[in-house]
Amino acid sequence: MRHVVTDADTTESVGSGDVPLLSTPRLIAWMEAATVEAAAAFTATGRTTVGTAIRVEHLRATPVGGSVEVAAEAPTAPAGRRLTFLLRTVDGSGALVATGESTGRSSIAAGSSPRRPTPKRAADRPSARPL
Repeated sequence: MRHVVTDADTTESVGSGDVPLLSTPRLIAWMEAATVEAAAAFTATGRTTVGTAIRVEHLRATPVGGSVEVAAEAPTAPAGRRLTFLLRTVDGSGALVATGESTGRSSIAAGSSPRRPTPKRAADRPSARPL
């Protein structure tokens, strides 16, 4: 996925710094988008993925107007419901901007939220029941 850095992508705009350079949070969002695209080969129609962990090393600054190419290398085979992607970003000159790994992506229905345990109401807890 190719992106051109705009003012909206800088550390100043996203609040992660005070320089007009590509911010790490924006870079991570682009890396996550690349993993969603790469995960499509492993998900059924109507399903998507949810990232659970990401590790990134942002190695080189990219100024406004500069371009980056973000790639997520899919695994040869998923480990159950988990997928691990190798991430790589290079700038327009081919210099390495960032590397990383995105792991723990589970397949869920598109448009839904992962299930979370619902806390019991106080009245339903054994200690709160009348004697």
